[in-house]
Amino acid sequence: QVQVVESGGGLVQAGGSLRLSCITSGLNLGYYTMAWYRQAPGKEREGVSCITPSSSDTRYLKDKGRFTISRDNAKNTLYLQMNNLKPEDTAMYYCAAKTGDSCSYWWESDYNYWGQGTQVTVST
Repeated sequence: QVQVVESGGGLVQAGGSLRLSCITSGLNLGYYTMAWYRQAPGKEREGVSCITPSSSDTRYLKDKGRFTISRDNAKNTLYLQMNNLKPEDTAMYYCAAKTGDSCSYWWESDYNYWGQGTQVTVST
């Protein structure tokens, strides 16, 4: 049984920081490419960041320099450090995992496992 659980979201003022965590079970993270996606109300879900199993490659669709993705395979945990948050970052943030070793694409259908999301709200 695979479980993927995000945490760390909340309400923060613009300019603040949050650190999201994605804790998995029943999943050896060293075999999976991991990604963060987000979705704001009324908008399509979009990729945020991706990281390969050995951390040899990281990708940021947007916000490079403000966001940092990392992982701890021994703890089966994925992280997203978000700094200098802006109101447009407000969204539900999702953790996703897929087999393979590539961050070349942002195809949601390739991801085998998804969490339920953690809400990030950035106020002015």
